[in-house]
Amino acid sequence: MRKTASGGSIGYLTKEGFKNVWLNRLMSVASISVLLSCLVMMGIAFMLVVNMEKIITNIEDSNVIVAFVDDKATDETVAQVRTDLMKIENVKDCEFVSKEEAFEEQLDALGGDRTLFEGMDNPLPDSYRVILDDLTQFDSTLSQIKSVNHVQSVREDRELSQQVASIRKTVTYISVGVILILLVVSLFIISNTIKITMFSRRLEIKIMKSVGATAWFIRWPFMVEGMSLGVIAGLISWGVVWGVYELVANSFSGGLGLFMNNGLVSFKDYSAFILCAFLAVGIITGAFGSAVSISKYLKEQEYDPDEE
Repeated sequence: MRKTASGGSIGYLTKEGFKNVWLNRLMSVASISVLLSCLVMMGIAFMLVVNMEKIITNIEDSNVIVAFVDDKATDETVAQVRTDLMKIENVKDCEFVSKEEAFEEQLDALGGDRTLFEGMDNPLPDSYRVILDDLTQFDSTLSQIKSVNHVQSVREDRELSQQVASIRKTVTYISVGVILILLVVSLFIISNTIKITMFSRRLEIKIMKSVGATAWFIRWPFMVEGMSLGVIAGLISWGVVWGVYELVANSFSGGLGLFMNNGLVSFKDYSAFILCAFLAVGIITGAFGSAVSISKYLKEQEYDPDEE
């Protein structure tokens, strides 16, 4: 008669799974090391993507559409133009630039030659610097801005906006691809490591089979062992990624001012998410990899893994 997994035996098998991590410590270290490598690469790839997103966002914020207001507009009309601009769905923000500020900026850009233009009448109108939320909708948003009442003309850089939108799309595709590949690699590694572990413990499995243990009874300790290794690898990976990232951030923060405001993004802003992701990946790959490996092994041994 086969041995079923009762509440007491589940507790016993779970303890056995934890115990096996230590008893098979050489294989445990190997499993943790390979999973650690994948998780660290995954974490570094994620932080790289986050920083690329920040760079792209900064470029987007600097790539504004300047909407010039009708020079004869009253103060109330100028204020209404801002209200109408903010009603456009893809408009992130509007910054008012008075004609005096705009003229002063132009004079500052001339440097030493500004004296040649001082005293002349200011030919510039009031304007709004319009920041878009999504540059892929640049053309449609531009048309809506032009249609706003009392917007006399606009100044824009369509080519730059298209390049930024293309870069964002490319970065998204590459990052998703890299993370998916690393997930598959992690699953493959943990599965094959568990397979090697089972081969070294085939006598133990054979004894369990001979006394009538069910497939679940045999499978559970290996799954607990795999999940335990995943949790350990996840915790260590989180610490390693944090340490490496802080090291890189401190080394390069001084030279990134051109592309990023206030340097690299803070790891603390994403540490909880990365920790949860690492633990989830470790537990899922450990459990699934172990379950697949033990099921395949039992089938090869002509032992029905679904038989209870």
